[in-house]
Amino acid sequence: MNISIKSKEDIDKMKKAGKLAADVLEMITPFVKPGISTGELDSICFKYITEEQKAIPGNIGYNGFEKTICSSLNNVICHGIPDNQKMIKNGDILNIDVTVIKDGWYGDTSKMFLVGKCQPHNERLVKITQECLYKAIEIIKPGIQLGDIGNAIQKHAEKNYYSVVEEYCGHGIGSVYHEEPQILHYGTPGTGIELKEGMCFTVEPMINQGSKHTKVLSDGWTVETKDGRNSAQWEHTLAVTSSGVEVLTKRSEEIL
Repeated sequence: MNISIKSKEDIDKMKKAGKLAADVLEMITPFVKPGISTGELDSICFKYITEEQKAIPGNIGYNGFEKTICSSLNNVICHGIPDNQKMIKNGDILNIDVTVIKDGWYGDTSKMFLVGKCQPHNERLVKITQECLYKAIEIIKPGIQLGDIGNAIQKHAEKNYYSVVEEYCGHGIGSVYHEEPQILHYGTPGTGIELKEGMCFTVEPMINQGSKHTKVLSDGWTVETKDGRNSAQWEHTLAVTSSGVEVLTKRSEEIL
């Protein structure tokens, strides 16, 4: 397996792309409210990335995907396609996943939005899923193994009576959108590749209220829970440092 190690200069470039991706999520936040369509949210993000940031939306054209963001509502796990007919309603939970390319380097991140007044069980799912991401980030440093990351996520999810999606995972990232290694969100401690300084990858746990099983819709992209119950996801792009980890897509409200 060929895992690229990034130099300090590489990571500085990734940090710029990561900051732009984080800024997109902060910019779009006030627009996420009942009555707007996921298609409108996509158009706003496209305009912001291309006109304000003078950057490139990383999702457009990736394996034929045509939109700037993935917009995954309620029981959609990931890769939801923005649509001008898909209106956001009070009580929805929404994931917006965005990737920005700046000077040839990628930043990839996603966050959950609680739309209007949400049911407590949906609020809890969103909160625990973010905690799963943070539990993983807390332990990342040179010398730990990929199985340790997956186990930290799995343990916290299952302790809270949720399940971890297994078919979709995090990935290496840099001047290529998806590269080695794959970052599974479940696993056994002390197994898998050992982390080294300069490795860069995403961690993006997808956590389901019900079973872990998934289905892909006929559009070839949208992934839903098989049982129709809701799912949540949070994602950051990370760089392994000499003593720990740097979150390259950190938003201003986060203390990491």
